[in-house]
Order: sequence, then C-alpha cells, then structure tokens
Amino acid sequence: MQGATPTSVASTASAPPVEQAWSLAEPVREESSVAAAEGAKEALSSKSETVGSVIDTLDAVALSFGSFRISLFDVLIVSAVIVGVLVFAWFVSKMGRRLMRRMTRLDEAQQLLAEKIVTILVWAAAFFLGIDLLGIDLTALAVFSGAFGLAIGFGLQKTFGNLIAGIILLMDRSIKPGDVIAVADMAGNESFGQIRKIGIRAVSVTTRDQREYLIPNENLMINQVENWSYSSKNVRMQVPVGVSYEADMKLAEELMLEAAKSSERVLKAPPPTVWMSEYGDSSVNFIIHCWIQDPEEGVGNVRSAVLKKLWWLFKENGVEIPFPQRDLHIRSSDQFDRLIDIMAQGRGGAADAKD
Repeated sequence: MQGATPTSVASTASAPPVEQAWSLAEPVREESSVAAAEGAKEALSSKSETVGSVIDTLDAVALSFGSFRISLFDVLIVSAVIVGVLVFAWFVSKMGRRLMRRMTRLDEAQQLLAEKIVTILVWAAAFFLGIDLLGIDLTALAVFSGAFGLAIGFGLQKTFGNLIAGIILLMDRSIKPGDVIAVADMAGNESFGQIRKIGIRAVSVTTRDQREYLIPNENLMINQVENWSYSSKNVRMQVPVGVSYEADMKLAEELMLEAAKSSERVLKAPPPTVWMSEYGDSSVNFIIHCWIQDPEEGVGNVRSAVLKKLWWLFKENGVEIPFPQRDLHIRSSDQFDRLIDIMAQGRGGAADAKD
C-alpha cells in the first residue's frame, strides 16, 4: 500500500541517535615521565593532608608535551634521587678505599688496583640503582644504544683505553707508585721522575725540579719505559773524570775511589769502581761507577759531591786536571819566506824613520 510506512524506516526513526566514535573513547590521561614521583606522591599524600596539598601545588606547576608531562614535583624528586645516589656512591667508594688500605697483605700496587675495581663496581651499581629508583625502562634506551656506541668508539676511545691500560699496569706491577722512571719532555731532554699517582686517565710523575708530568696510561703500556725501580732500587751512576797525561794513573784511580766512597749516599756494596774509558785529545778519561739506593732523592747532587771531593784530593796530591792544549806546526814555503822578508823590511824601515 502507498500510505504504509516501510518497517525499516520506522525502526530507524525510533532508534536513538548513534554517538560518534571519538565521543566514546576515554580522554587521554597525561602521565608523569617519572614513575618514582608518582609513587612518592601517593605515599606522602596518604600520610598527611598538608603534605598532600603542598605536593598537589608543586605537581600543578607542570609542562606538557602531548602525553609527556613533567611537573616541578617531578624535578625535585629526580634531583633528590640523583643527589642521593651520588652521595651514596661517594660514601661507599670512600669506605671501600679505606678498607683496601687496611689490608696489609696487599702491597701498594695491589691496594691501588683493588681500590679502582671497587670504585668501578660501586659507581656501576649506583647507576643501575638510580635507573631503578627513577623507574626508567632500560628498553627505552635501546634507541640510543647505537649512537652511544659510536660516541664510545670515537669520542671516548682514548679514555677507555687509558682506563684499561692503567688496570693492566697495576695487575702486572710493571709500574707502581714510588717507582722512578725516565721522562722525556717536549724538547726531547730526558730526566727522571718519581711516580706519585696512577689515575684513571694518566700517571702523575714528579721530577726533581718539581715539574709534574701527566703521562697517559696507554703510552706507558705501549712505549718503551725505563724503570729504575722495577726489580731493584739500586741504580748505578757514572761520573766522568779527565786527568793529565803526565799524572800518576795509579794514584789518580785511588783518589777517585776515595772520593766516591766519601759520599754518604754511595753504597758500600757493590763498591765503587774506576774504568779508563779513552785517551782524549788533552786528557786521559776515566769513569767512576758508583751505586745509590735512593734515586728519587736525586742523582746530580751525588755526582756533584764526588767531583767536589775529588777536586780537593787532586789539589792536595798534585794531580793535574788538564785543559785543552794545541801545538801549532807551520811548514816552510817560498811564499811564507817572502812574507817573513817583507815583514822584516817593514820593521827595518820603521826603525830608520824613528832615527
């Protein structure tokens, strides 16, 4: 029939209006980026209403970037966690170093190695503890692992290399605090210095003139190093001396030995010795070999003391210390004879003029 309304049309008219799809979705809740802040907020708010109101006030001051929300309360919590973890790590590492120093069974190098290992472990544990307290998911750092690996490979390569080199040097005990090693400056002049400290990046070496060299650990492990105290602290030093060809060589050697033995720092065993090194242009050259046990106290001062004592001994016994001498021999020739005649005529003319 024409006047009848279709069933489908009637049912559509009687049904309630269909809501839009986005009106049924729950509003997106802005979440704090710090899980520790949420836990602290709930724990503190449940204990005191006053504290809760203060926390709500601090939490109301916030910045939102989409679903990312950070408030002033979050900043305070993060700062407190970081400071607390740093203080905890510093205190534990300091106590660990004190404990290692009390272990008398370990020598100085082993104690330093143990201190470094304990420090590394403590700071690594502090890092992961801070990550856990802040509620940071480690899987979120996987995005930055590639860039972080490149940064270590290029920017921190030398730093990690020096760290590992320092640990290896302490493990094989080839370099340890208190050793005396030879150090060369930028001009190539070599001097000796005593190792004061082996750090994470470099070794501190102090010379006799109080210059402190910071040598990277990797350089000491790769390059050749002259260690005067590696197996023994005894060091043989050389004192060159020259005497005249007319001197009594036996007496001169006895005086050299007496001068070396008179120094307090020269060891009695092994005893000093005197070697003849060469026949020089103006002198017979000798070398006094003597041993000392404290090279960190200086070598030049011992050499100076021996030479001063030898000076007076030579003076008292008539041993001459020569200076460079040259004999000039002129061969006769026609031109030379003509020059002599001209000079003689010139002198004779000058004498006649005076008369």
